[in-house]
Amino acid sequence: MNRYEQDILKLRESSNYRTLPDDVPSSMLNLSSNDYLGLNDDESLWLEFRDIYDFSTQKMSSCSSRLLTGNHSDYRTFEHTLSNLYANDKHALVFPSGYHANIGILPALMGKRDLIVADKLSHASLIDGLRLGSATVERFNHNDMRHLRLILEKHRTNFEECIIVTESIFSMDGDIAPLHELVEIKKEFNTMLYVDEAHAFGVRGSKGEGVCGELGILPDVDVIVATLGKAIASSGAFCMVSDIIRQYLINHCRSMIFTTGLAPINVAWSNFITQKLPDTQPLRDNLLLTAKTFAKSLESISRSPLSSVDSQIVPFVTGSNESAVLMAKALRDGGFYVLPIRYPTVPMGKARLRFSLKANINFSQLQGIADIIKANDALLDK
Repeated sequence: MNRYEQDILKLRESSNYRTLPDDVPSSMLNLSSNDYLGLNDDESLWLEFRDIYDFSTQKMSSCSSRLLTGNHSDYRTFEHTLSNLYANDKHALVFPSGYHANIGILPALMGKRDLIVADKLSHASLIDGLRLGSATVERFNHNDMRHLRLILEKHRTNFEECIIVTESIFSMDGDIAPLHELVEIKKEFNTMLYVDEAHAFGVRGSKGEGVCGELGILPDVDVIVATLGKAIASSGAFCMVSDIIRQYLINHCRSMIFTTGLAPINVAWSNFITQKLPDTQPLRDNLLLTAKTFAKSLESISRSPLSSVDSQIVPFVTGSNESAVLMAKALRDGGFYVLPIRYPTVPMGKARLRFSLKANINFSQLQGIADIIKANDALLDK
């Protein structure tokens, strides 16, 4: 047995083996999607887009890097729309994906004389971005501002530039970073601030611009990254930065320079949906209300106290990988499409069900979940 076979065997024995799932059956309520506003289910949007988009003159691929012939006019239109949405002297730069953005921006901006201080629960793409660069990296305990201050007090003066890295809404717990305090710390220690708004863009803020916009701190955040493949039902990503940083990234960010650009139709669709975001506040309101009501229904049966629910992501910790797998199956058997989140995505012993809610789901559709969990209580780790 070679080492690859041995690894697969170990994964199976630890209930950590992954496979690519089939399509979600239409008979199930999908609670594992990131389609937070439910726009991917809205056929009327596609019909409207089809009527205004000139398919006869458009190509289905950019066939090139943006720095060659792939920087089609839809890119310029969309980046202008994004800059208007944020309206705070920041400039947009679109990437093929959030992963491309996070693995490319940090290594481009931060070099050997620089320090990156990142939240320990930062997304895998951010972690890979830290690993790919030459900057010194320190990690602070999740949302622990005291620990962050201790790191900066000890190390900040030893480096030329420093950047603090966090997410706004964290994908595994659905909690929100203390962004006001992060801005204060940034100013106190003369650092930059990088905020990944992947799970907030479209979902938070009066115009859907994310938590930074909701809190009124956009001018204080140096790099905002957001994905297009979640709330706005598209694909790709973008960053919002100053004009000089945008120019710098175009010249130094390898994950943008050396990859094919997004197809024109993809970028045009993103632009079409983004223009509608300011009018989707009722969807955002319903989404958060449903999340809060649903979380409250789970509190009495949870063995691991839920963090305050401030987002559309509601976790339910089961314990072991095996318990998460079995409980997810019980819910799918009951008509709820939920997938287990296991180690190493989350810490050992903190495997969970993660309910990713959508604005077109109401609490009445979720009421059977608590009953299924209670009926299968024996599956939860004691």
